[in-house]
Amino acid sequence: MINYFKAVYAILKKDLMVEFRTKESINSMAVFGLLTVTVFSFILEPSSDSKVEVAGGIFWIAIIFSGLLGLGKSMLNEVNGGNFEAILLAPIDPTAIFFGKFLANMVSMILLEIIILPIFSVFYSINILSHPLMLLILFLTTYAFSLLGTLFSVISVKSRSREAMLPLLLLPILIPVILAAILSTNIFVAGGDIVGSYNWIKILSVFNIIFTAVIFVIFPSVVEE
Repeated sequence: MINYFKAVYAILKKDLMVEFRTKESINSMAVFGLLTVTVFSFILEPSSDSKVEVAGGIFWIAIIFSGLLGLGKSMLNEVNGGNFEAILLAPIDPTAIFFGKFLANMVSMILLEIIILPIFSVFYSINILSHPLMLLILFLTTYAFSLLGTLFSVISVKSRSREAMLPLLLLPILIPVILAAILSTNIFVAGGDIVGSYNWIKILSVFNIIFTAVIFVIFPSVVEE
């Protein structure tokens, strides 16, 4: 078990060192996310009440689509350099490789959110983190996106139409997560009854538990194919 966690940490450390050295994925993610937030802010009138109503949707659209861009780039670089095939030959559990990459993707997503949140608050005059529970929503949604995003980036990266394949595979399964994130975010932004967010938090939590267990079981078969 100790060797398993050492392997996860080694993969995580390797991916983060590569990303922080090149900054290729995080830079493209941040630029795309900031552009999305900025463009939508010009569409809506500054004093419009509709800003509050659509804030959650705009925020998560920026995060999700920026994240898709980063997932595709990071996995493509691994495969083009032959690194991924080399790692699979190592005498370690394939799931350790997956969870190391998943954690690295999650760190990148958290950094993206840290960059976008202040800009979003300035443009929309809305404090997304108005309630501590919003941190839990951010964590659970980021966890779900990074988990399934890592899985489907591995599956789709060798496809000829990989740029289209990743969102086609990922987004339909993420629909419950995206809806839960948007609707719960809107509750906090609009100052609604936080009790209404509890069911969405439960949905996100159950979703993450189920898919973490499923991926732990199926990932060795995925990489063998």
